[in-house]
Amino acid sequence: MRVLVAGSGGQLGRALAATVPAGVTLVAPPEAEFDICDAAHMAAVVAAAAPDLVINAAAWTAVDKAEAEEAAALQVNAVAVGHLAAAAAAAGARFVQVSTDYVFDGNAGRPYAPDARPAPASAYGRTKLAGEVAARAHHPAPLILRTAWVYAAAGNNFVATMLRLMRERAEVRVVADQIGTPTHARSLARAIWALKAHNGIFHWTDAGIASWYDFAVAIHDEALHLGLLARAVPVIPITTDDYPTPARRPAFGVLDKTATWALTGPARHWRHELVECLKEMR
Repeated sequence: MRVLVAGSGGQLGRALAATVPAGVTLVAPPEAEFDICDAAHMAAVVAAAAPDLVINAAAWTAVDKAEAEEAAALQVNAVAVGHLAAAAAAAGARFVQVSTDYVFDGNAGRPYAPDARPAPASAYGRTKLAGEVAARAHHPAPLILRTAWVYAAAGNNFVATMLRLMRERAEVRVVADQIGTPTHARSLARAIWALKAHNGIFHWTDAGIASWYDFAVAIHDEALHLGLLARAVPVIPITTDDYPTPARRPAFGVLDKTATWALTGPARHWRHELVECLKEMR
């Protein structure tokens, strides 16, 4: 099976390369050689690769920046997705689009099932929802996999940011009233490989729930234990109102993974995955 990955240099792209199952030949061009925003170039790359499956691991993920640059985010998260999905369909390949909990506003107060009605509250969420629509419009049977709070040992993510701040500051203040589930990129990659023959909308995160504050405390405690931090640093809980941002985040962005786990088996708890990530960073 030949699998073409867009966004090979990102967190998920690298995780997909690190978890390739037996029988899969991975084609992962450098991003400079696979610009999904250049429709003609991208279509040529897909046709030349002759893949059985195309995975889109590329995305605009600067949530706050999208508020001021929504048109640019839309080009990456939706317009390019449509072109990539169409190219996959033309090649007779399956297509995977990775989406987000931000397609929901977080006001339901319960985990969101795959068939829950989307209601994005941010520009980022709107562009990612538009990407889902584009995937379905341009491919006959895409797999859309929504996830949340993705991090990895390398890259720009919450774990890396927290470790940097904990090394630099006397204390760290973190929002405690936004709830979701941290998800290790390698866990997400393994889920994509497990679901590669399916289509429709699925949800995947690691198991359990946490606030950003809970996540930060776990990062601190595990990093201290592993020697990634030289000293203990107070982690102070604050509210969303205490830390205003341009984009509104879901207050409760937990995804219901019941249907997915029935196919793949349950995920490990997010804290176990965090330890694996921190060990890799060490």
